[in-house]
Amino acid sequence: MTTTDMAVRPLYDGADWDFDRLRTVFAAIEEVGLKDLGLDVYPNQIEVITSEQMLDAYSSIGMPLLYRHWSFGKHFARDEVLYRKGLRGLAYEIVINSNPCISYIMEENTMTMQALVIAHAAFGHNHFFKNNYLFKQWTDADGILDYLSFAKEYVSRCEERYGLTAVERVLDAAHALMNHGVHRYPRRRALDLRLEEKRQKERREHEERMFNDLWRTVPAKADTFSPFSDRDRRRALLGLPEENILYFLEKRAPRLQSWQRELLRIVRHLSQYFYPQRQTKVMNEGCATYCHYRILGLMHERGLITDGAWLEALHSHTNVIFQPEYDDPRYGGINPYALGFAMMQDIERIATAPTAEDREWFPDFAGHGDAMAVLRDAWANFRDESFVLQYLSPALIRKLKLFHVQDNAREPTMMVEAIHNERGYREIRKSLARQYDIAWAEADLQIVDVDLSGDRKLLLEHRAMNQVVLDEDDARAVLQHLADLWGYEVVLEEIDSASGARLKKHTVGPRTIIGQATVGA
Repeated sequence: MTTTDMAVRPLYDGADWDFDRLRTVFAAIEEVGLKDLGLDVYPNQIEVITSEQMLDAYSSIGMPLLYRHWSFGKHFARDEVLYRKGLRGLAYEIVINSNPCISYIMEENTMTMQALVIAHAAFGHNHFFKNNYLFKQWTDADGILDYLSFAKEYVSRCEERYGLTAVERVLDAAHALMNHGVHRYPRRRALDLRLEEKRQKERREHEERMFNDLWRTVPAKADTFSPFSDRDRRRALLGLPEENILYFLEKRAPRLQSWQRELLRIVRHLSQYFYPQRQTKVMNEGCATYCHYRILGLMHERGLITDGAWLEALHSHTNVIFQPEYDDPRYGGINPYALGFAMMQDIERIATAPTAEDREWFPDFAGHGDAMAVLRDAWANFRDESFVLQYLSPALIRKLKLFHVQDNAREPTMMVEAIHNERGYREIRKSLARQYDIAWAEADLQIVDVDLSGDRKLLLEHRAMNQVVLDEDDARAVLQHLADLWGYEVVLEEIDSASGARLKKHTVGPRTIIGQATVGA
């Protein structure tokens, strides 16, 4: 049945839904999304869940299957209390970057909200997951579900064999270092999570077959003359500096046992899986919001949904993209849904009805004619930082009333750095793009040296931007987890990225030597 055949009457009337209506509406949304918008998506799997199940999904970082950890239960209890008291709402959906793409929708939603969620998640987010270069480069949508199953089973086996407390210690430390457990640069080969369970078994068998304590007593061959210092050679052999702290611990921590290294590996893979999502919030939500708006709009034009259903969808859509003014008590920063959707609509305008200003600023696609082709190209080839830097137009800057303010803590007043002129537009765009640069948003920590044959002290550096050092309490808490995993003293030096001057130094020794599960100094 085509949309022409179905346009005689709306697909549904009223708020109630059932699975037959869901299937019918899904088919109509799919036809509009694929044919009219040209979307390219993974096969879809729609799961209807309760509000309690949605809270449970919240607590386990949105994954459909995950190992147990006390922090997940803590999040569930907090979110449930707030939800029951009416102090917070729940997301209409959760979508998983997997193949097939899994979208969770709540049974409490009306039929119109189910249609909006399907268009938003099962087609908008789905298309972005499948086509954006960061997700292609860093995630394995084909293997993530199998890997989650393996991870849950492996953690459960470790709990049975080594005890809940021992496993919890490792996971606590790994979670604290999770944001520093990613590779930020392309690997030589793509990650294949389906093979991780097989590799884990092979690593264990190899260790059992090859381990021989006598090798430790064999004297090492004397080093030949080298023009490089011992520190240079040591760093080269260890691959230092290394920004993926969990990876280094997994490979080099002297006291960790093989099962503990595998737990670090599991947490590291999960952190890598979420790495692209931290860099594409504006684009991902903007893409999904634009898609649901366009899809439901076309369905309304063709008579597939009623005027009442369209108004209900617009009401929800308007709430999602609401952006309080900077002096509004509700202001909490720039709403990624609002900025993303506004930029998608602005790109459509520039591609179809450009002004002279648009043609000057965007000669490559102004007047292109095919707005969806321009949008699909942007969704595939940019991340938030580069997207804002490339596509934010002067017209949208004026519409959103953006300006740049310099707030120097050493000065008694603030200074307006950029206003609405050509130079100001470029400065505003540059400054806004920088806010989405992960290199500016997260601390640049790297392991720079360790003498494994000496005192085994682990040395890290934090390259501080604009002399902004880490919070003392947070830094020591995270370093304590790092020292516990390493088993020896850890030193963090904070260095000014511009001058190289040392700003601060933190030294932490192990409290609990995780590899031996003993308490020591």
